[in-house]
Amino acid sequence: MAAARRLRGLLTYLRSGVPASARAGAAGGGRPGGSEIFGNAVVFRSGLIISALSYLGFETYQLISQSAVVHAEVKVEEVLEQADYLYGSGETEKLYHLLAQYKQSEDAELLWRLARASRDISQLDTTSAEDKKRLVYEAFAYAKKALEKNESCSAAHKWYAICLSDVGDYEGIKVKIGNAFIIKEHFEKAIELNPKDATSIHLIGVWCYSFAELPWYQRNIAKVLFATPPTSTYEEALKYFQMAEQVHPNFYSKNLLFLGKTYLQLKNKKLATFWLLKAKDYPPHTEEDKQVQKEAAQLLKSVGDKN
Repeated sequence: MAAARRLRGLLTYLRSGVPASARAGAAGGGRPGGSEIFGNAVVFRSGLIISALSYLGFETYQLISQSAVVHAEVKVEEVLEQADYLYGSGETEKLYHLLAQYKQSEDAELLWRLARASRDISQLDTTSAEDKKRLVYEAFAYAKKALEKNESCSAAHKWYAICLSDVGDYEGIKVKIGNAFIIKEHFEKAIELNPKDATSIHLIGVWCYSFAELPWYQRNIAKVLFATPPTSTYEEALKYFQMAEQVHPNFYSKNLLFLGKTYLQLKNKKLATFWLLKAKDYPPHTEEDKQVQKEAAQLLKSVGDKN
């Protein structure tokens, strides 16, 4: 509106004609260069018109550009709201199909959610081995892009680490162990950016648990391949699982399961049973929750059989 008002004022001035002195000189011929002055005035005013139109065009372009950015931001927010609703409702496939439409996006928030959705689809029982592998690599690509777009995004670090770990399952033991330090670094960065992220705290616990239970032959391979291979203990794993539960109680069925499993490894059957029961009774929202229920029930049975 301001640009339009400025243009209207300029056009009014231009329509008023050439200055009186120029008109008089041109008509009477008594002043030398009268027609030249008049001609120059026309050229000058034509230039002003062109400049004014160029300026208006530039301002219009800016307004349209700003409007497009605002519209894009609003659209992204709407998609994120839909995505979070579907994720909370356990609509794994609908969520994936929604976000897959935006796989060319440059928005880190969209991309890490697409990485998560791709991974969730890969873990469905109905997903073939071939599709699972493809989805694992796709999820990693989305997570990597999300991190490239915004290194200050806690979730991008978290899902990059998760997806890198998944890729390691197809790359062999050397690559998987070699990536372990990178994975832990990204989980730690995720927690640094968001100390209340119980999931990232839980995942460091899983990292510790995995290396605590590493079979002896894999330990030997790690020692051969690396001067200082990653190591951990069940006590360290337990510390992170407890910390995650303190930050966000009952937030994740798998944290409850790992608390039970870790207490089993530490020979504390009473606390193991307590947490395994909580895992078994956790309301299932995802395929993973259902798998957790099954594993918890099996472990409870084995604990009961041993008593």
